[in-house]
This record gives sequence, structure tokens and C-alpha cells, in this order.
Amino acid sequence: MPGIEKLPIEETLEDSPQTRSLLGVFEEDTAAISNYCTQLYQAMHRIYDAQNELSAATHLTSRLLKEYDKQRFPLGGDDEVMSSTLQQFAKVIDELSSCHAVLSTQLADAMMFPISQFKERDLKEILTLKEVFQIASDDHDTAINRYSRLSKRRDNDKLRAEAVEDVYTSRKKQHQTMMHYFCSLNTLQYKKKTALLEPLLGYMQAQISFFKLGSENLTQQWEEFLGTIGTSVQNVRREMEEEIGQMQQTIQDMERSCDPLYAPCDPDPAHSPVCRNLTQKQGYLYIRNKTGLVSSSWERQYFFTQGGNLMQQGRGEVAGGLVTDLDNCSVMAVDSDDRRFCFQVTSFDGKKVVTLQAESRKDCEEWISTINNISKRIYLSENAEELAARVNQSALEAVTPSPSFQQRHESMRPSSKGRVGRAGSISSVGSEPSPALSVLSLDALVAPETPIQFDIISPVSEENSAQSKAAAQSGRRSNPFGESGDSTSEDSEDSILHQLFIVRFLGSMEVKNTESGDVISETMRQILAARAIHNIFRMTESHLLVTCDCLKLIDPQTQVTRLRFPLSTVIQCSSHQDNKRLFGFVLQQTGGRGESRAVCYIFESNDDGEKICDSVGLAKQIAFHSEMDRKASEKRKEQDKAKEKQQEELSKQRQIEKDLEEQSRLIAASSRPANPPAPDGQFLVLSNSQSEESDAGGEEGKKKGESEA
Repeated sequence: MPGIEKLPIEETLEDSPQTRSLLGVFEEDTAAISNYCTQLYQAMHRIYDAQNELSAATHLTSRLLKEYDKQRFPLGGDDEVMSSTLQQFAKVIDELSSCHAVLSTQLADAMMFPISQFKERDLKEILTLKEVFQIASDDHDTAINRYSRLSKRRDNDKLRAEAVEDVYTSRKKQHQTMMHYFCSLNTLQYKKKTALLEPLLGYMQAQISFFKLGSENLTQQWEEFLGTIGTSVQNVRREMEEEIGQMQQTIQDMERSCDPLYAPCDPDPAHSPVCRNLTQKQGYLYIRNKTGLVSSSWERQYFFTQGGNLMQQGRGEVAGGLVTDLDNCSVMAVDSDDRRFCFQVTSFDGKKVVTLQAESRKDCEEWISTINNISKRIYLSENAEELAARVNQSALEAVTPSPSFQQRHESMRPSSKGRVGRAGSISSVGSEPSPALSVLSLDALVAPETPIQFDIISPVSEENSAQSKAAAQSGRRSNPFGESGDSTSEDSEDSILHQLFIVRFLGSMEVKNTESGDVISETMRQILAARAIHNIFRMTESHLLVTCDCLKLIDPQTQVTRLRFPLSTVIQCSSHQDNKRLFGFVLQQTGGRGESRAVCYIFESNDDGEKICDSVGLAKQIAFHSEMDRKASEKRKEQDKAKEKQQEELSKQRQIEKDLEEQSRLIAASSRPANPPAPDGQFLVLSNSQSEESDAGGEEGKKKGESEA
């Protein structure tokens, strides 16, 4: 007999789409067997009915032949030869009828009974187990959906305990039902052979016993063949019994070993630590799908990594579909309003963002570590897991100082042999120290015991109270984010340069030396080492807007400015030498007491960090030239105002001189004698107009004289 196909009982707990697909093949085979068995049963039942009809007909024939003597034929006389012959025929046919009756009994026992048992008991049992398994699977899906919808904000211990207990019970029921269902399907592969061979064997043996009076050679030939078939049937039955015993033992072992795995979360995390050396992973996750502008829905799918791709596959699907490319992607844990254990995968170009939910914290951290290892293309090496282990080990050893720093500290401080530096080099961040950094010590770049800030806190939060008080007095609403709409609109309208970049905030810390070019690299090394030590994967994603006036960190969801840095406070900006996606800048800030301090901010971007630094440098150049142009325009305006003032003074002086000349002329005219006598002794007579003009001139002169006085 060829090999028997079997369902893997060990994979029932994982319940992967591959197992479901294989189960579908077995179910199709079972349906085909059931259909064929029904047809074969109908055909054999017709043989059995025909044999019963033949036996009854033969018995009727024998009885009619025996009653021949009692018949009274009008033309037939007493024919003793015919009567005795018919009696002999009746005797033979009666014996033949007895043989047919025995054959019918043998067909009922050896042919109809096995196939009826297979049809009524085995096939119906599989159908019943299929229905029970479907019900258990639906109950498990309902329970796991209820557990996944537990609110993060309104955490209720009673509801969580009920949900966990429900998941435990439904998963255990599904697992046990699935194992018994698989066992029945595997057993069916054996039973279908015996169910087809045993009825035929019984039919042939009954026929041989019926035709025992036939040819001895034919009888011997069929006996040898049937003996061989009988031996094969016994061997198959023996293998079936052994396989049933092994499957029952496997079910018992699986029930004992898989009992802790039924719960969605491990009650004791020490027994199952997080494995961070994986380069491939598979399992069920929830994916968030947007159904509208604001609304979204969660769907449970089977996810697995294939090379550098993240794939998903639903139940009933033959193959998986591509979700996103994991090469050079970024992954981080995110907070969701209504879900726990969520993480977000962003493609290398930042155009595609996938939000997923794991079943437990351990599963979430393993997914994040696996995707991080794949994004670094560790899976392309020959020993991927060993390389991932070395990378993670180097991250854990980042708390010890590098040899160059340790030797320098020992040479500079011989008394402090056991003193350990702040952080060491990390494989993904650190590099060989530059000549400038070899001269300076760690304490000269970064203040000792400086706290690291891993989340964005707006520096204007301290001013919110004063703003709220002023707004309350003036009757205006205050902006809780410490920004004003007027300044934002002015920046956006007046600025020449507008460049937007997608960045993720890694951390910030205070630095001492702002003149050294390696202070940003040293800050990167310490922040990433601290993240690796404390297993901090969460990063705040923002939009970095570079303008000619300032740098802004904008919330991508609400479009609210989280932080605003004036461009004049940016001292330096640079990217990492090896990982160009890392960049940072140093700001000169003023504390509440008027003290000045330098803070270094470190970011990770989807684009090249040098491009962002070049954009910042371009903004500073544009701002510098704009300031120079502004000063030049102000100087020109002052010169124009001075010229206008000088012209006004000249015009006033000219007007004064003109007025003085007019006054002197009028005074001279008023001092002349009125109507002098003519030389010939006659009077000079003036015309009316001349007299009126003289009178008017005299009055005006008097008025101007009075005004002058």
C-alpha cells in the first residue's frame, strides 16, 4: 500500500492558514469519499435486493414446481415422467433456493454491514466533529475579539479576568476539538481502504461459496486472490490500530504541554523571555484599516515575514499578499486610544504606514525586534540569527566605555581606575573617534549625569500659566500649545523657504561644548545606547518645517506646532557619518533665571539627514541676507528722511526771506509824503483808483507792521 497522507496534529494550536488549507483538502477528500461511498452503497444495496428477489423467486419457482401435481389441466393427462422430472427440478431448485438464501445472508453480513457501518457511523461522526469544530472556532474568534477590544483607558480587572478566562476556555475547546477532528480525518484515510475492500471481499467470498459446486480451478484461483486481499486488509487494519494509538498519545502529550499556551498573555514572563534575535516571524495580528476620514476598523489576519517583505493571509486564502517592504523601514511602539500592544511600521519613503496590534507585550516586542533586524538586512547573511545576536549583544554592551576612551581616562585620571564612562560605542551608531574628539574628554562634551529626554515636551509650557492669566483678564482664549495664530500666519506668509520633512524624535540632552563638531555624534551615541539598554522603541513622529525664521515640529494629526526654535538659536546642525538618516542640531536656550544652556536634539528621518542639514544652512543664509537687506533698506529710508527734512528747511528759509523783502517794500512805500504840491503851485489830483490803492496799501502796511511788532 502507498503512504497515507496525514494532518499534523502538532500544528493544531497555531491554527495557521496553511493548516486550514490542508484541512480544506482533507475535507474535500472526505466529501468525495462520502459521495462515492453513497453511490457504491446504493449499487451494493441493489445487488442485495436482487439477491433477495432471486432467492424469493427461486423459492417460489420450487414451490410452484412441487404443486405441479395438484394442477388440473384440461388437456393434460397424468404425466408421471413430467411430474417426476419437475419434482427433481423442484428439488434441485429448492436446494438452489436454499443456497441463494444463504448467499443473501452472507451478502448482508459480509457486504452490506461494513459499508453501512462506514456510511452511518464513521462519515456521520466526521460531519458531527466538523460542526463542533466550526462552533468552537467561532466561539474562539468571538472570545479573542472581545479580549482585544478591552479598553486601555477604562481598565477593569473583572472584565479583563472574564475575557482571559473566556479566551482560555474557547481556545482549549477549539484545540481539543481540532485535534480529535484531525485524528478522525487521519483515521478515515485508513478506513476508506478497509470500507471499500471488506464489502468486496465479503461479496466475492459469498459468491465463491455459492459457486462451490463449480470448477475447482476457478475456485482455487479466486481463493488465492481473495486470500491475498484478506492479508492486505489485515495489514491495513493493524497499521490503523498502531496509528490510532500514536495519535491518542500525541493528543495526551499536547494537552499537557499546551495548557499554558491557551491564555493570551503569559502570567509569568520569566518563563518565556523575549527573543530579539529573530529574522523571521509569523502569527496572528490585528491590522487597522481606515473606513472613512476619521473612522477605522481592526481586522485579524495571519502575518508572516518572507525575506524583506511583510505578508498577510486570511483564512481560506491559498497564498498571502504583500503588506509592505521592510527594507530600511522604521518600526516603533505606538499608543492607541482603544487598543493595547500596538506598533507601527513605516516604509523607507514614509508613504505607507501600517498599524498592527499583537496579542501580548512579549509578542509585540518580538515583532518589533524582528522587523528591526529585517530592516537592517541581516536576513541576507548566511548566519542571520548569529549576526542578529551579535548586534543585540553589542547594543547591550553599550554601557561600557570604548577602549580608546578608557585608555584616555586612565592616562588623564590615574587615581580613578574603576571609573566607568557614560556610554560606549554602539555598532549601528558609533564609529572611530575623530582627532578633535580624541583631544576632548567625555565630560568636556556632555555634562556628567545629564538626564536624557525621550519624549517631546514643549518649552513654552512654563509660560502657559502667565498667558492664561493675561487671556482671562483680556477676555480672550489662550492657546494651550503656547503659540499664537498671528505669529504662525506671519511666519508662513513672510518666509521665503518652506521645506517639510518627516522625522522621529529620538531624544535630547544638555551639552557643554558647543564649538566641537563631534558633540552631535557623541550625543547620538549616548541616546541610542540608552534606548538599547532600556528597550525603548517608541518614537514620536512629527513634521519638521524649515523656514527662514524658525524650525517647527508639527503634529501630523492635529497640525499643531509642538516646538518652535528660532533660527538664530541654532548653533550647528550635522548628520551621522555612517547612518545618514540620523541628524541633530544644537540650540542655545535661555533658562528661567536668565542662564544660557546648550541642548542637542537628535532625530531620525526618512530622507537623508544631510539634506535636512543643508536646508537648515540654506535657511540661515537666506535669513542672514534678508537681515542685511533689511538693514540696508532702513539705512536708505533714514537717508531719504534726512534729505526731505533738509529740503523742508530750505523751503522755509526761502519763504522767510521772501516775506522780509515784501515787508521792507511795504514799509518804504508807507514812509513817502501824501499829495506833494506841483511845481507850478497847482495841486496834483489823483484818480479814484489810485487813491483807493494807496489807501489799501497803507492799511496793509499798517497791519503787517503791527504783525511784525
